[in-house]
Amino acid sequence: MNQILQNYWGIGLLILALVFYKFVLRFFFGMVIVPEDKVGLVTKKFVLFGDNKELPDGRILATLGEAGFQAKTLAPGLYFWKWIWQYEITMENFTIIPEGKIGLVLAKDGAEIPTGNILGLRVECDNFQDAEKFLLNGGQRGRQTNYFTAGSYRINTMLFQVSVTDMIRIQESMVGIVTTLDGLPIEAGSIAGKLVEGHNNFQDFDKFILNGGNRGLQPQVILAGSYNLNPWAIQMEETSMTEIPIGYVGVVISYIGQEGNDLTGSEFKHGNIVEKGYKGVWLEPLGPGKYPVNKYIMKVELVPTTNLVLNWASARSEAHNLDKNLSTITVRSKDGFPFNLDVSQIIHVPTTEAPKVIARFGNMNNLVSQVLEPTIGNYFRNSAQDSDVIAFLSTRKERQDSAKFHIKKVLDEYNVNAVDTLIGDITPPESLMKTLTDRKIAEEQKVTYNTQKQAQETRQGMEKETAIADMQKEIVSAQQSVEIAERTANAAVKKSEGEAVSVKLAVSAEAEATKLRAHAEAEATKARAEAESMSIKLRASAEAERISLTGTAEAEKILAIGKSTAEAYELSVKALGNENFTRYKITEELAKGHVKLIPDVLIGGGANGSGSALDGLLGLKLMEMMDPKLKEKTAKIIKEKPSDKEE
Repeated sequence: MNQILQNYWGIGLLILALVFYKFVLRFFFGMVIVPEDKVGLVTKKFVLFGDNKELPDGRILATLGEAGFQAKTLAPGLYFWKWIWQYEITMENFTIIPEGKIGLVLAKDGAEIPTGNILGLRVECDNFQDAEKFLLNGGQRGRQTNYFTAGSYRINTMLFQVSVTDMIRIQESMVGIVTTLDGLPIEAGSIAGKLVEGHNNFQDFDKFILNGGNRGLQPQVILAGSYNLNPWAIQMEETSMTEIPIGYVGVVISYIGQEGNDLTGSEFKHGNIVEKGYKGVWLEPLGPGKYPVNKYIMKVELVPTTNLVLNWASARSEAHNLDKNLSTITVRSKDGFPFNLDVSQIIHVPTTEAPKVIARFGNMNNLVSQVLEPTIGNYFRNSAQDSDVIAFLSTRKERQDSAKFHIKKVLDEYNVNAVDTLIGDITPPESLMKTLTDRKIAEEQKVTYNTQKQAQETRQGMEKETAIADMQKEIVSAQQSVEIAERTANAAVKKSEGEAVSVKLAVSAEAEATKLRAHAEAEATKARAEAESMSIKLRASAEAERISLTGTAEAEKILAIGKSTAEAYELSVKALGNENFTRYKITEELAKGHVKLIPDVLIGGGANGSGSALDGLLGLKLMEMMDPKLKEKTAKIIKEKPSDKEE
């Protein structure tokens, strides 16, 4: 119960203090207490004696005690003589600007902004915390160039309206291109304002204005970082830095600056090349790296300083894409055939010559389209008209060397080095290619046939030698048979020497005949082997030659037989004598005709009956030779005839 009573007493005392403050202290003493986190905005209801009664025309805040909104504010603290019946005190929170933000200020009162300007210049007013000083020092109504950075401010919100916005941040490898919204007009004939120093990257815009800065595009750029930039004064475009790769240089073309002296001399008549900082093509190109270039006031043309390959081929293009519009060259030969050829041109632009190339052509694409493409295309078209397709194909290397010399001479005039000219695929007409292919196939077939012919001739020679080697055994065997026959005949002759003369002569004749037959057979075998070998060779070469050689072989065979027969006759004559051989041949011919000249049995001697048994045997032998059937009869007669001993 006591606790409840104490609480009531506390509340009552608080109410009593408030009533005492509100109605007693404020009414009689005009006491006002402004808290630590507030600012007191004062409105004067009426004017007592001795004060100005009316505000000047166009003003909304009082600075000299006039009735109305007061420019002067009450900072945290205790104030007297602010009677409640004369002043209205409004407590307003501090204006707080967070980190990473800025506060833009719009003044509702002040002097007129000069014609042509859109922002009010900064005046000394303690960062807009002293509104009275702002107005007395000539502060201008409207948007202000100055701004609040992060912090807390005692702002008279009856005069200033604050907008919070983000700071400007430029990322790494990026660059900020600035366009100012206030300042002097840009000079006639220029696309950007003049370069102004001392404004801390446009963060102090008042100094930019005071130093004669121009509105519009600025030559200065802002690098990576965070900046307090007033968006009412500056527009920012963030873009990538200009990167020049390794193997390239950047030729700078400046659109602003003073007119510089031409550094190329009288021989170069294709544009001015000036020193760095002047308007025109700069003599000194930029090396590999990243550069904060304002793309609206200057242009950087990349020029490759390594060997550059350009392909005149429809199906091939390099990574630089300078040859993307180049295609296979179509030419027409002297004999009227159109055909296609691919060409690759290797060029090199020296670093010191790169500005001249850009001054002459503007960029590398123009160099390719205006010089390289017509020069190379027309050269090969003219070259093809002096030759037929076959000759062009066969003299490819010579034409490539000639093209290299001609194109190098042309490109030297354009400050470009021609490293090499290469002819790629050559595609003749399909009909002509078929003719060439058929001709080549025929030539290759001819070579193949000649090779096969040589192989057959070699094989024929080998087979001939093989046949001769195989026949050697038979020849040796035949020779041995002859020798055996000779020895047998000699033995028989010797054996029959003791016998009758007729038997001796008959055995000797038989032995010689056997010898001659063996020799003739050996010669015939040899002739047949040679004829067969020659026949094989002639069959591989031609049928006509085979017939001819066969005839020759037959002739040789007949000749050999005749020769052997002659030799046999000669030996028979030697053995029997001319007379007896004549009788023998007559008898032989009669035997072939089966003519019987003597009886089947003849035993006896001469005409007087005194012949010997030897004469009878000789007669039987002759009969046997005339008629082989008598051989059996003769053998029978000899068997039945008694021997001499028996007689």
